Amino acid sequence: MRARLDATDWRILKELQANGRVTNVELARKVGISPPPCLRRVRALEDAGMIDGYFAALNEKALGFEVIGFASVGLHSQSEPDLRNFENRLLAWPLVRESYMLSGETDYILKCVAPDITAFQDFIINELTAAANVASVKTTLAIRRAKFEPGVPIALAQGRKLAQSSRRKAAG
Repeated sequence: MRARLDATDWRILKELQANGRVTNVELARKVGISPPPCLRRVRALEDAGMIDGYFAALNEKALGFEVIGFASVGLHSQSEPDLRNFENRLLAWPLVRESYMLSGETDYILKCVAPDITAFQDFIINELTAAANVASVKTTLAIRRAKFEPGVPIALAQGRKLAQSSRRKAAG
């Protein structure tokens, strides 16, 4: 069951999503409450699993990782043990930064970050296509990032909650 969030909780989430390094004092000021209840609310959001963690967004190119590639992976078998085995295997591949199981023609999409095209190619040939149960791999290279906005669309979530609340009031 999902916790009910009030407007202050949503403001806290919005601010933390924009800047996970904000101090509790500054966060409290931005959302309009005092620091002690702000900290309690943040801890409650963490305990409820609404906040998974905090991290720094690193600049790949500035750190020497010039290639961002995507690999669409088809598997021979989609049985649950085979899916788990593949997922466990991909956890050990450092070039794979994100992975999603998909519905449709492709079983998984992997986002890979590599220092150069040779490293990406070596990974695809020597690791990915050689992995057990992998039937097909199709790769695509990113030319440039058009949008990067991690997290969730909080304004959309808030709007949905307001609409649900209005419908409940009208029905009751």
